[in-house]
Amino acid sequence: MLTQAPKGTVDMLPRDAHRWQSIYDNMRAVCERAGYREIRTPVFEHTELFQRGVGDATDVVQKEMYTFEDKGHRSITLKPEGTAGAVRAYLEGHLGDSLPCKLYYAQCPCFRYEKPQAGRLRQFHQNGVEVFGAKDASVDAEVIQLAMKLLQANGLTQLRLTINSIGCPDCRAKYLEKLRAYLEPKLSGLCKTCQERFERNPLRILDCKEDAAKLADAPAMLDNLCPDCAEHFEKLKSYLAALGISYEIDARIVRGLDYYTRTVFEVILDSPQGPLTVCGGGRYDGLVEELGGPATPGIGFGMGIERMILAQDLTGAAPAEPALYDAFVVTMGDSARLEGMKLVSELRDAGLRADLDHAARSMKAQFKYANKLGAPKVIVIAGDELEKGIVKLRDMAASAETEVPRDQIVSLLAK
Repeated sequence: MLTQAPKGTVDMLPRDAHRWQSIYDNMRAVCERAGYREIRTPVFEHTELFQRGVGDATDVVQKEMYTFEDKGHRSITLKPEGTAGAVRAYLEGHLGDSLPCKLYYAQCPCFRYEKPQAGRLRQFHQNGVEVFGAKDASVDAEVIQLAMKLLQANGLTQLRLTINSIGCPDCRAKYLEKLRAYLEPKLSGLCKTCQERFERNPLRILDCKEDAAKLADAPAMLDNLCPDCAEHFEKLKSYLAALGISYEIDARIVRGLDYYTRTVFEVILDSPQGPLTVCGGGRYDGLVEELGGPATPGIGFGMGIERMILAQDLTGAAPAEPALYDAFVVTMGDSARLEGMKLVSELRDAGLRADLDHAARSMKAQFKYANKLGAPKVIVIAGDELEKGIVKLRDMAASAETEVPRDQIVSLLAK
């Protein structure tokens, strides 16, 4: 057990670090071009934040949260998603002075106790954006476009956007009465989870994969929107068309958290192993007010990094691992080793990635090690070279070697 990670967790090993860094760099670049600023929130929050924000009737709160009592007898929860904490930080940090407020977070650790499977872990990491204070459907389209651009920047191209509207509290309340009336005579034939959801969260029944065929003729929220919600959805479609973003309308998208209103969407990757949801999000126009702030519209999305890496693997889109070094210094003898240490330091100061052997290997073994590391250039320092004030520069790919004055080698490689 001491040498095994806890179930549902994975290590980020050196061979994967460049992929995480690339995903972060793409997130930062795409978001900052659109005026989004980075935010980082604590790994844990007060439990009530998620009970009120995510919804105490959701599976996340009911079954999946890691909750504990700290030494001050406060109920604390490891955050299961990023939005509630972002709203809390938005309010506590007084970020509403100039609206809309556009925020993004990257590599945000989240925790849910659920059955681990490919792309679904108990500790996972999310990239996401949140926008506060913008009610027009234009920002819905912008957020969706950002999600698509981020996925494409990470090499994922076989993408499908699906959208839906789940209305506002007013029209949804009327719709839920109609939905319950439809579901009640069918309830005994539905799965146990759907039966549990009937009273506390009937909308989620439509999201059930097991019972989907039995509910094909269920009333759709889209057919029961109030005039304002219907107009908002039509505007969203027109904005997406203006941006050249194709979409499918899926009346079964409801998302798993209670705070969603109006627009909900998912981005699905068509992989060789079948469809994989790689991003989901939507509006939450009542969440800021629910958590103690003024009435403020909001919208955002989350995308799991581990799931994105899985998607890259499934589609062959993983970026190539970069070379570890620009140059490796091989030395022979104590005097050459001292000079090698100096040279490595100079190369690093010039912005180059450089190293030398620290394991007292033979010259032949040093060359073999440098080749294993993929170093494109090897600099050789031995007794004869020291006396002449030169070093030998070997191009490993071409197996070609040239002599270079010691005082010029750094500038030469830096070019």
